[in-house]
Amino acid sequence: GLPDEACGLITGDAHAHEGGRPIRLLPLPNAAGSPYRYLIDARAQLAAMLDIDGRGEVVWGIFHSHVASAAAPSATDIGLAVYPDSLYVICSLASDPPGIRAWSIREGDVAEVLLQVD
Repeated sequence: GLPDEACGLITGDAHAHEGGRPIRLLPLPNAAGSPYRYLIDARAQLAAMLDIDGRGEVVWGIFHSHVASAAAPSATDIGLAVYPDSLYVICSLASDPPGIRAWSIREGDVAEVLLQVD
């Protein structure tokens, strides 16, 4: 969290593109320790992935914050996006109130996905 980017995983009952719905938000440590990028701590990510699998859930989304920029993926975010079945959810703290947007990133192709809150 502040002053660094926050990051973590969002679990779901299926992937978003399959109609899945989010279930849990799992905040995880930012190993990059930076306000400009995130790197989910490898050990914490492995433990979370084992827990997700053990519960029969999937990684519905990967979230992180942008401390001083818009809720859109940076070139770095796009280059490091290696989970094409998961949404990338970005929260911008640069606006008041903070903005949250979700993105599908597949092989460098970026498309915004509208979120519906029930």
